[in-house]
Amino acid sequence: MSRITSPDGLTRCAWCAADPIYVAYHDTEWGFPVHDDRRLFEKLTLEGFQAGLSWLTILRKRDNFRRAFDNFDIEKVARYTPRKVEKLLQDAGIVRHRGKIESTINNARRCAELVDAEGSLDQYVWRFQPDPRSRPKKLTWEALMKMATTLESTALSKDLKKRGWTFVGPTTCYAFMQAMGLVNDHLDGCDIRPRAEKGRA
Repeated sequence: MSRITSPDGLTRCAWCAADPIYVAYHDTEWGFPVHDDRRLFEKLTLEGFQAGLSWLTILRKRDNFRRAFDNFDIEKVARYTPRKVEKLLQDAGIVRHRGKIESTINNARRCAELVDAEGSLDQYVWRFQPDPRSRPKKLTWEALMKMATTLESTALSKDLKKRGWTFVGPTTCYAFMQAMGLVNDHLDGCDIRPRAEKGRA
């Protein structure tokens, strides 16, 4: 799997071919830089929910997650009670996993502490952006497959865990970095890669 040419004439990373919602996500979100704390927290949370599932499954439920978790307002989620957990466990629109729901509330509380200490989640996570010189000169599918984790995603994972976060392993953190534009992992030859790179610049 590497690239595909779609009926609209654009060449894209082949992983997005499964569903139109995936194509839209690939073209307008994945790899484009994000500096909004709410969106960064949302993505870290949803990457945790994805564990054991496909991202497409989570993407299809994303609007339900936003409704259920107050649009991932960090302060609101941090105040959730055990009663709220039980309510969320009855919500068929999301992934009803007690550990992941409780992790989301814990991580919101840890995130509020992190923002107090670091100024913003944005300032904190972008410190882990890799040096461009450490990246492959040409990003092929083979090169991408060797980067399920990186030194930077491992460092981010370790630091978050030290701060008390859960469901933030190195693979989860690298998927987060890919999605939020800390790296541009659109393959060479993908027509969206230059757009994402322009956004990063």
